[in-house]
Amino acid sequence: MSDESIENLARKLAESVPESLRSMREDLETNFRGVLRSGISKLDLVTREEFDVQEAVLARTREKLEHLETKLEELEKDL
Repeated sequence: MSDESIENLARKLAESVPESLRSMREDLETNFRGVLRSGISKLDLVTREEFDVQEAVLARTREKLEHLETKLEELEKDL
């Protein structure tokens, strides 16, 4: 998650605070930002690039598996 996304989310959370707590808005926004960054850093996430690479590897593996299954079926028919 980008810093800009975290900033936007923290701002939206701070804006959703009731009027009676608006005086603490800046402190709340800072705390929200810290909590969001901390929580996100604990998640086991991969980058989009890593995901795309693994998706391509999986697609190639599926193709090979389908080819091998077809070949196996042909060999079983010959027996």
